[in-house]
Amino acid sequence: MTQAETARAEFDTALDAATTEDQVFDALYALSDALVPVRLWTVMTVDMEAGVARRAYTNMPEAYPASGTKPITRNAWFEIVHDRHECFVANTLDEIAQVFPDFELIGSLGCGSVLNLPVIDGGELVATVNLLDAEGHFTTDRVARCREVLTEPALRAMRKARALQQG
Repeated sequence: MTQAETARAEFDTALDAATTEDQVFDALYALSDALVPVRLWTVMTVDMEAGVARRAYTNMPEAYPASGTKPITRNAWFEIVHDRHECFVANTLDEIAQVFPDFELIGSLGCGSVLNLPVIDGGELVATVNLLDAEGHFTTDRVARCREVLTEPALRAMRKARALQQG
């Protein structure tokens, strides 16, 4: 079995066994970390009706706690991720600063690049999986690998997390 096949099988097992939202996202993070490791990894859920995003998961709870909401801002990021359902990629801290007001915190964590993978369900953006690492990290090949490795598992994870929330 390849590393990818093993990681995917472990994800499937962990997702099936998950009984909490944290366990769901632990499973997705473990898959992502095994195949495309990064410094900072979060999941933001999206509530377009309320106009807010909520950090549902983080691998750095001290710097980026999984709590609270922030308003959805209609900017270049929004057009790429929400309107076009494409990955947003910025490979320098200057590019990140153009769309994220917390760019200084991002930089202080040793991160200078970001990939936001949209999670689309029924044609609607429901979440983003956010991967951050050193400047220049998200090459064309890494972006393609992230899309290949995480798109379907992220959708399954979001569906399971919503089902668990609804009881």
